[in-house]
Amino acid sequence: MIYNVTLRIGNEELVLETGRMAKQANGAVFARYGGSAVLATVCSADKEEDFGYLPLSVEYNEKYYAAGKIPGGFLKREGRPHSKEILVSRLIDRPMRPLFPKKYLHDIQIIPTTVSADQINPPDVIGMLAASAAVYISDIPFDGPVSAVRIAVCGDEFIVNPTFDQIEQSCLDIIVAGTENGITMVEGGARSVSEELMLKAIEEAHVSIKQLCQLQKELWKLAGKEKQPLSEEKDELEGIDRIREYAFPLVEKACFVKGKMERISALKSAYNETLKNFEEIIPEEKEKIIRDLFETMESEVVRKSIFTHKKRTDGRSPDEIRDISCEIDVLKRTHGSALFTRGETQALVVTTLGTVYDEKILDDIDGDTRKTFILHYNFPPFSVGETGRLAPSRREIGHGHLAERAFQSLLPAKEEFPYTIRIVSEILESNGSSSMATVCGGTLSLLNAGVPIKKSVAGIAMGLIKEGDDFVILSDILGEEDHLGDMDFKVAGTEDGITAFQMDIKIGSVNREILDKALARAKEGRLKILDIMNQTIKQPRDNISEYAPKIIIMRINPDKIGLVIGPGGKTIRSLSEKFDSTINIESDGEVTIYCKNRDGAESTQKEIELLIEEPVVGKIYKGKIKRITEFGAFIEFLPGKEGLCHISKISSHHIRSVRDVFTEDQEVDVKLIEIDKLGRANLSHVDAIEGSDKGSDKDKSNFKPYKNRQKRRFD
Repeated sequence: MIYNVTLRIGNEELVLETGRMAKQANGAVFARYGGSAVLATVCSADKEEDFGYLPLSVEYNEKYYAAGKIPGGFLKREGRPHSKEILVSRLIDRPMRPLFPKKYLHDIQIIPTTVSADQINPPDVIGMLAASAAVYISDIPFDGPVSAVRIAVCGDEFIVNPTFDQIEQSCLDIIVAGTENGITMVEGGARSVSEELMLKAIEEAHVSIKQLCQLQKELWKLAGKEKQPLSEEKDELEGIDRIREYAFPLVEKACFVKGKMERISALKSAYNETLKNFEEIIPEEKEKIIRDLFETMESEVVRKSIFTHKKRTDGRSPDEIRDISCEIDVLKRTHGSALFTRGETQALVVTTLGTVYDEKILDDIDGDTRKTFILHYNFPPFSVGETGRLAPSRREIGHGHLAERAFQSLLPAKEEFPYTIRIVSEILESNGSSSMATVCGGTLSLLNAGVPIKKSVAGIAMGLIKEGDDFVILSDILGEEDHLGDMDFKVAGTEDGITAFQMDIKIGSVNREILDKALARAKEGRLKILDIMNQTIKQPRDNISEYAPKIIIMRINPDKIGLVIGPGGKTIRSLSEKFDSTINIESDGEVTIYCKNRDGAESTQKEIELLIEEPVVGKIYKGKIKRITEFGAFIEFLPGKEGLCHISKISSHHIRSVRDVFTEDQEVDVKLIEIDKLGRANLSHVDAIEGSDKGSDKDKSNFKPYKNRQKRRFD
């Protein structure tokens, strides 16, 4: 049987269908919205295996045929996931993961595949909805459904599931996921919007989320499967209460040791001491129970201290921010560099300026586009005192994307600053919010590189400890507060408003009151951090680094393009080779010159200006003698333009031969005295003009009328 349910949302009708495709999966839903469609499947392994974490993987993928395209490259086949596919996989994973029961120990794989893309309606939110529906109607235990919508704000209008064009015009682009009870995830970017506007957008999103959750429930009533039973509780360790009584004071003391690594060491010592003291009743195969017990006790200690005593493990109050230090010009040969340190989190952020040839070309189903701003975030294992691989993980790609979004609306226009900009953040130490440290360090690095960003940006991560209806908001959370707490809400922005945000929670949902207080506290922290950053550097450096490429943009008459290019590209190649520069000419007459040094760029510009310059009668030019004849010399006074300097115009004195004065390839100053009816240029040697002028002055000083001379002769 084929079952489907429909709902009008935004400007299109959403259709969820099951029973026609991928029937051997545990669950499969085909979702259509406009001309975009996603097939989401979910499967679970038969065998149980305790991984120590939820074994969930989400593999969102886009097929090029969805947009009527053939992949580029030699293989002509979709290869490893693009960054966009990884980012959407994370969007699907994060709101769904907390809703799977911890007792379910089967490997779970969700595969949403975009099979049709109209390049009008973004398929990512469709994939999020299809994935939830596939799991919800399957036999896999799931405390759903969860739904997601995108909200854009154009003027005063909130648009649900906007088109690509509407997103481009909006001041806010936000994806909100949630259940009927509240919000579970928020992610997006903005153009310095207020906290109030963002809250309204989230509220608007939740109205549609409730409708979409009801739609999934309707589909479940039609085609839902009976859920698999959860694993039975395993035997507890005998004497666990006695072990807890002994270990709890050790854990409580270790939790408040200053310093991350020292605190970890103290907790390890407490664990080892407990194992040694009870080694007779703790067999090796039961040690996992003790590890789980220690994590539970640590969570209890940390949460109780924050909730009851308003004291955190590093001694701070809930609204206190760690000490911050900012440095610039850390690396002398880079174009811009900064070292941002906040507590035990440290980011070395480097800005590199490139040319149009360094732009990133994106070839995906959304259409071919180019990026002139790129941010890469690296999280090497040594930043947390561990060993591991250096290949970028999904987490690194996600954190880099979030930081990149924070700057997107604040970058200068290409006409104002025609450089490709790449930021690389190297996380050297990590204990909470390294992505927000990247944002802060990125601002310092950009300003140090001379990039005229519109405003400085800072970021902060907010946490939450919730017990019943009461809660405590934490500013600038530590890694353990992220792990043991209930929320990780990252907010980046300027003094004017928010530019990027990301929220994940570990509880069922959060309400408006929590979001309101978290955003207000985040604003206070952001402004404080900005003030500290401004004390180091507030304005972009006046000049870019001497090691950065030099770019000059000029405009010429489109009719002169052929003159600059020359026959078969001869002229433009000659200029490039002469000054070691690269010249790009657009059809509208925009000429962009790229060179490793300023002198080369300016010399190239000057040559092009001379190439297109119209000769002006009476103007003096520096020319080069090309040919010598009996009656004069042909001199190139402008690139590609020659004129004749007649033998009579070479010197103020009589000369027998042109070669008495001129030789080939000699550079001489000449004056354009005439352009005749046939367009031929006639030149005069400047020395001849000056000599003539001097001679005239001499003659005038000794001048005597001819008649007087005649009279004296006859007398």
